[in-house]
Amino acid sequence: MVEIRWMQMEDRDFWFRLDKHISEEEYGNKVRDKRGYVLTENGRPAGLLRYNLFWDNTPFCTMLVVDWDYQGKGYGGKLMAHWERDMKSQGYGMMLTSTQVDESAQHFYRKLGYKDCGGFVIDIPGYEQPMEMFLVKKIL
Repeated sequence: MVEIRWMQMEDRDFWFRLDKHISEEEYGNKVRDKRGYVLTENGRPAGLLRYNLFWDNTPFCTMLVVDWDYQGKGYGGKLMAHWERDMKSQGYGMMLTSTQVDESAQHFYRKLGYKDCGGFVIDIPGYEQPMEMFLVKKIL
C-alpha cells in the first residue's frame, strides 16, 4: 500500500540518506512548516519531495527523490501529483521546479506538463555547475 504524508522528525535518517542538500536546521524548518512529503510503500519510506515558495508566493519543488529500490513504480509522479493537489487546495495556480540541463529529470517534468521557462549558469569558482533550467506548470 502506498501513502504520502508530511515529513516528520522521525524521517530524518531516511531523508538525509537521499537528500544531501539540506541542513539540519532547514530540515527542522521544513517539518515545522509542512514543506515536504514522504511516500511510503507498506509503511517503509520510499521517496520524498520538498518545496518552498519562490518569490514567497509560488510553490517551487526543490527536491524530488525516489530511493533506488523503488524507482520505476511511478512514485515520482505520485509525489508530484500529491504536491500539485495540495498546492491547488491552498489557492496556488502555478508551480515551478528546476533541474540541471545534464539531468534526465527534465524529461520527467515535461511528461507531467511542465514547460521550460528559463535558466541560469553559475560559474563562480567552487560553486560551478551545469546550467539550472526552470520549468513551470499551471495547475488545472
